[in-house]
Amino acid sequence: MQLPLALPARLRRNAKFVLGASVVISALATSQPVQAGETQIRDAQDKKGQCTRRSDYDIYLSGIHTGTMSRTEQWQGKSAVVTSDSQASILGIGTRYRQRAELSWSEATQEWITQAFHQQVSGFRARDMQVDFSDNGRAARVDLDGEVTDYRSKDKALRDVDTLAIEMRRLLLKGRHQFALVRQASDAMEPYQFYVKSPQASQQTPWGKLTLVPVEQTGAEEVTYYFAPELDYQLIKARYHGILLQGLIELNHYSSSCDSAS
Repeated sequence: MQLPLALPARLRRNAKFVLGASVVISALATSQPVQAGETQIRDAQDKKGQCTRRSDYDIYLSGIHTGTMSRTEQWQGKSAVVTSDSQASILGIGTRYRQRAELSWSEATQEWITQAFHQQVSGFRARDMQVDFSDNGRAARVDLDGEVTDYRSKDKALRDVDTLAIEMRRLLLKGRHQFALVRQASDAMEPYQFYVKSPQASQQTPWGKLTLVPVEQTGAEEVTYYFAPELDYQLIKARYHGILLQGLIELNHYSSSCDSAS
């Protein structure tokens, strides 16, 4: 689970971004049926029955193109299966990340929660991770390369990166200016604080001028997400703030069979 020891310690920490682009920042490629109100979101999903969204991203490390990432969401009413696949070169080491996450809407606590996810990483920081959640997301059993560990969160649901991002967008659409969420990592529960900043105009190829809403994340990883209201609140780009290396992902293609008003 450690980065190559031949690398300087600070470089090892910052080199985690490219993998993080699929693990932490994979969340950034999130998409869910969107409306101004969460009840309307769920109702639209039910009426539509099922739909698919796909987002493709380029990954950069200190301005150098290092890989690509794609995410596909299959929605069925109040549940979804999200698959992510990325390939990148991290300091010359080829890495592939794949994840399949199952999520659903909790009527008990009125939030999106993870049911289970399976994550496989080859090359850089290779691992096979299977996680099952219970107690409305407050408990998680992590099987990491055959070693099982149980985790429990007293107050907040534990989530994978995809469900965390979907919940993050729900809170953003709800008008929240700051909130806290917890990610279930391979060997820890990672709490994050999020702060919504003032919208800003930006030229984004191939869409032209868009209004982007920045959301700053603090905690184990410092990231700024940029969501575009004109594009169904899709994540347009995200920046990882490392000490030595700066990471970036940018959306290059988006398609959806979902109702654009949902």
